Amino acid sequence: MTDSTSAVSGAIDATVTTQVAKRYFDALIAHDIDAAVACWLPGGRENVRGQVDTTAPDGVRAFLSGIFEPFPDFHFNVVEVTVEDDRAAVRWEATGTFTGGPFQGIEPNGTKIELEGVDVLIVRDGLIVENNAFADGMTIARQLGLLPPDGSKMDAGMKSAFNGRTKLMAKLAANEPEQIAEGVWVMRGGFPGKTMNVYFVRDGDGVLLFDAGVKSMGPAIAIAGAQLGGITRVVLGHSHADHRGVAPQLGVPVLCHSDEVADAEGDAGEHYFDLSKLNVVGRALLPKLLVSWDGGPVKISGTLAEGDEIAGFKVIHLPGHAPGLIGLWRESDRFALVSDCFYTLDPQTGFKGHARVPHAAFNWDTEMARQSMLKLAALAPATAWAGHTEPLTGDVRGQLETAAATT
Repeated sequence: MTDSTSAVSGAIDATVTTQVAKRYFDALIAHDIDAAVACWLPGGRENVRGQVDTTAPDGVRAFLSGIFEPFPDFHFNVVEVTVEDDRAAVRWEATGTFTGGPFQGIEPNGTKIELEGVDVLIVRDGLIVENNAFADGMTIARQLGLLPPDGSKMDAGMKSAFNGRTKLMAKLAANEPEQIAEGVWVMRGGFPGKTMNVYFVRDGDGVLLFDAGVKSMGPAIAIAGAQLGGITRVVLGHSHADHRGVAPQLGVPVLCHSDEVADAEGDAGEHYFDLSKLNVVGRALLPKLLVSWDGGPVKISGTLAEGDEIAGFKVIHLPGHAPGLIGLWRESDRFALVSDCFYTLDPQTGFKGHARVPHAAFNWDTEMARQSMLKLAALAPATAWAGHTEPLTGDVRGQLETAAATT
């Protein structure tokens, strides 16, 4: 009995949905806006992807008027309707001549248009509660003359100029990834001087990111990650603006130390910065750069702690520059990725040089940062890559101990 009742209910729902979809498109074909709006539940959502997202009745009325007034002869032809329970997918073709009023700020020019689309109506209690519509906006733009004809010389020239700009911006934003160890690549990018390091670490068939650079590096990081098998997750060495910049753009899980979650999801640690410790140039320049670098707060999916294993590395906690700063350590080749545990540049000038304690203007606790440098030194790394510029090689332990004691 239950199965039979359910089947009848489903059939009734589908019948009502079919009737409402037909009534709605009959009204559109007749340009009867009042009858079309009457098919809607007040507050129902009209979402035409890439064009309009509004609600009934007033928003739907304005949207339909915005079609029929510019194109007085606008005509829908319903090609097919597929109904399942409360959903009706209506595939349609339409024609019209742009001889009426303005269309989305464009004055009428007599152009004839032809387009295709699909409306997916959701019907409840005999009324439309939602419509998700899809139409080819680029085709409309070409037919109206906003874009040159596909394949024309003007079209080819426009695409060439666009591609040239894309390549130039990518080249300015970041270098190609460079392999620096087994299963590890570095991408150098950002302004000024491409001093930001982002690391790709083999993670199964894909790669994880260790640190996420500045937001201008986003397209280059996404492309490089795809070429390396896809970005699986992001591990933030810490949450400062120049290290979380691209993380919100990638749509993958983001991990960090538990002591860094609040800042990653908040102000990127700026609440403990003391920019008065910078020189006059740094005080003027760095606040603007921090804003330009930052991609905004990041939703943290999970946390990592000292001793955790990830992608063949062990997590080490190196607080000081930031409370939850972490590095990745691989014992087999004594290889370390350590974010801003130490600097090899002057952040006020971008000049590269010897290892040094991170600048006090950006540190959560400078003395603790010294102790973390000594903690890293005690591991006797063969190579240590930081968040900026060049790695330490050779006598890494001696360089770190000297830097901790003298800078």
